[in-house]
Order: sequence, then C-alpha cells, then structure tokens
Amino acid sequence: MAAQPNRVLSMQDHAIDNLRFIRETMERSGAFTAVPGWGGVVMGVTALIASYIASRQPTSRTWLNAWFIEALLAAAIGAIAVWNKSRVARSEIFSAPTRKFLLSFTPAIITGALITLSAYPSGSYLILPGVWLTCYGSSVISGGTFSVRAVPIMGAGFLLLGALAFYRPDWGNPCLAAGFGGLHIVFGLLIARRYGG
Repeated sequence: MAAQPNRVLSMQDHAIDNLRFIRETMERSGAFTAVPGWGGVVMGVTALIASYIASRQPTSRTWLNAWFIEALLAAAIGAIAVWNKSRVARSEIFSAPTRKFLLSFTPAIITGALITLSAYPSGSYLILPGVWLTCYGSSVISGGTFSVRAVPIMGAGFLLLGALAFYRPDWGNPCLAAGFGGLHIVFGLLIARRYGG
C-alpha cells in the first residue's frame, strides 16, 4: 500500500512537468500580440502634427529638430501603449515572442539612428526621409514575422514610401506624413479592431 502514494505523486510530477514543457513551447512559438493599435493611432496623429510643424520650419536643421522631437514622443507613446496592452491582456511584457520581436525590430532602427547622427553635422538631410522610412519599414517587417499579419504588411508600406522619398527627395516631408502619420493611423485602427486594442 505504501508504494501507491509514491506512484501517484510521481505521475502527478510527471504531468506537471509535461504541462510546463507544453506551456513553454507554446510561449516560444507564439506571436507577439502586444502591438498597440490605439498607440499606433496616437503616434500617427502626432506624426501628422510633426509633419505640419516641420514643413513650416525656416531651416533644414529646425526641420530635423521637429522630427527628432516626434521620434522621442512616438517612442514613448509606443512603449506606454505596449505596456498597457500587455497589462490589460495579462500577458508577460518580456515573453519569448516579445523578445524575438524586439531583437528583430532593433537593428534597422539603430542603423537609421546612426545614419541620422552622421548626417546631422554635415547637413545632408535630403536622404533622411528615405532612410527613416526604409529602416523603420525593415524593422517592422522583421519584427512583424513574430506578430500578427497586419504588421509586416504595414512595414512593406513604409518601404514603398521610403523608396519614393529616395526617388523624389523633395517629397520627403509628405512621405514621412503618409508613413508615420497615415500608415500608423490606418493599421493602428485595423490592429485595434481585430486584435484587441
């Protein structure tokens, strides 16, 4: 009779280990669903405002400063929105899919920042809209492979606008407005509607 409780405990431990393995496997293969739809909409609105303010600037340097402020504001909005969506969904903010998303998203963003910093002292600003749009689009596509389908599609839109900005540098500010403003609003609404905020 004494062997029976040990056997039950052993089976229970084995079942718990199996459930833990299944949960960890599902977490590693899951999608990053904390992409903030409403946060994207807010980032889009602030980008449209920044585009208007930037277009009214008297010099290229002050134009660039307006977009620098927008980049910092958008990054803060995005981080808060991801945290809030994760909190509401009661999911871990640094789960395996989130880490994969961030590791894929970050390199092209860093590349864009380095190109911008090298262009800043020389005043070579004409290429920057194309650089920002293509680097951000590349980041969104890369990170989007671990997210919902709408995310990499949005990234492709950024790449197309970046190509247009390289082809027509005089359209740089409108391309930035269409990408960081328009695409964020359209896809933000789509993500909010279909994927819970």
